[in-house]
Amino acid sequence: MRNASVTPEGGQIRWVELQGQEPARIYVHGLGATSPAYFAEVAAHPLLAGRRSLLIDLLGHGISDRPTDFDYALESHADALAAALTGAGVTGAELIAHSMGGSVAIVLAARHPQLVSRLVLVDANLDPITPALGSQGSSGIAAYSEEEFLAGGWEEIRDRAGPHWWSTMRLAGREALHRSAVHLTRGTVPTLRELLLDLKIPRAYLLPEADGPLPGTDALTDAGVAVVSIPDCGHNIMLDNPDGFARAAAAALSDHDQR
Repeated sequence: MRNASVTPEGGQIRWVELQGQEPARIYVHGLGATSPAYFAEVAAHPLLAGRRSLLIDLLGHGISDRPTDFDYALESHADALAAALTGAGVTGAELIAHSMGGSVAIVLAARHPQLVSRLVLVDANLDPITPALGSQGSSGIAAYSEEEFLAGGWEEIRDRAGPHWWSTMRLAGREALHRSAVHLTRGTVPTLRELLLDLKIPRAYLLPEADGPLPGTDALTDAGVAVVSIPDCGHNIMLDNPDGFARAAAAALSDHDQR
């Protein structure tokens, strides 16, 4: 395990690092998750192994610190991640980023282009989401005020999340979880989708085949984003179909003609 200080107060981002060849490959988890648990199997897959790999936890999640004076905006997450990668001596990395982590990765690539050479988004959030009480994911969390969430809303989320997601969500700071969800539902200005369209690096977007066509696919492909449907999986593609995930990610990362 490695660590880097990423806030003026000394807050630490931590990651599990696998040794290998450069450029580094960075794995970034989603809301309420942790990268070592979600990505260990695919990072060691024969199609993806052999690269220096950082299975990194965003601030407020997993093995990283959970400061309560951090706002957990997508831009703040991206800047903290940039500080950690800089501290690790990373430049020109390949990012594989799931769900909210994909949103953070888009912002990172836009704000710190020297750190990112390729981007593989895994069912990432691209558009604002309407909060709705009783919903799953960020929408349900963001429907509470922070006071309501801390006072007991988190217990309702726990019960709806189920044991699998809660096994990693319980590691997140409660303020971190709520603020991250609120900012994820709000998105960014310009939008995450607009930022992704404007990036000049090779980009791919992986989604579950069962979800049907990704909205805005034509505009994404026209801008050079490879949109790839993966069979036999839900939102957690790397856990549900690790072989399919590894094949698609490896193809995206080895396609030197992709622009």
